[in-house]
Formats: sequence, C-alpha cells, structure tokens
Amino acid sequence: MILQSLAGLPAFLVYFCTGLIAIVAYLFVYTRITPHNEFQLIRDNDPAAAIALGLSLLGFVAPLVSAIAHSANVVDCLIWAAIALVVQVIVFYLVRVPVPNLSGRIAAGELAPAIWLGLSSLAAGLLNAACMIY
Repeated sequence: MILQSLAGLPAFLVYFCTGLIAIVAYLFVYTRITPHNEFQLIRDNDPAAAIALGLSLLGFVAPLVSAIAHSANVVDCLIWAAIALVVQVIVFYLVRVPVPNLSGRIAAGELAPAIWLGLSSLAAGLLNAACMIY
C-alpha cells in the first residue's frame, strides 16, 4: 500500500523542482526589469515592495500551477512557465501607464501603487491560468 502511494514520488519531485526553478527564474528576471530593488526594499522593511512583489509572485505561480497540472511533460510545463513570465513582464509595463513613477512611489513606501501593481499582476496571472486549458 505504501509503495503504491509512493509510486508518484519521482514525478512529484521532478515537477516540484521544475516549479521551484521556474519561481527562481521569475524572481531573477522580474526583479531585474523593475527599476526599484525589491529585495533591498523588503530588507529595509518597505511593505509596499513586499506587497507588490508578493502579489506579482502569486500572479506568476497561478499559471505555473495550471501548467504543472495540465502539461504533457516537463518541457511543456517550462514553455507555459515562460509564457507566464512574459505575461507578468507585460503587466508590469502596462500598469505603469496610468500611474506615473510607479517604481519610485513603491520605493518610497506608497501602498496604493504597490497594491495596484500587485493586484493587476495577480488578476493577469489568474486569467493566464484559466486560459491554459488545452
């Protein structure tokens, strides 16, 4: 019975590690395209940066979860993870249009711009995840 339950462990480990690698890649790319330094701001106790980055991460992870659940294989999963990353980058640039100096305002600790960016990222990620039904 236990061995039967553990039969899926190798696939679990492959997809879990793939997910972790995709998350690290996302954080690396996303924090490089934003003009503000999220991790330094978070270390400096800036809640605006934590909110914006945290919700953005959820906006990436939602489609990643969908990709893991629906992909035919790991390569397919990685392709959809890359698409999810591109969507989040596009969202970052789009939400800056109606909010001038978005990054500067987040770096200054303003919550409204951070919430706008974070929830826009989450909304796009949820929409992205829902569209990954193939």
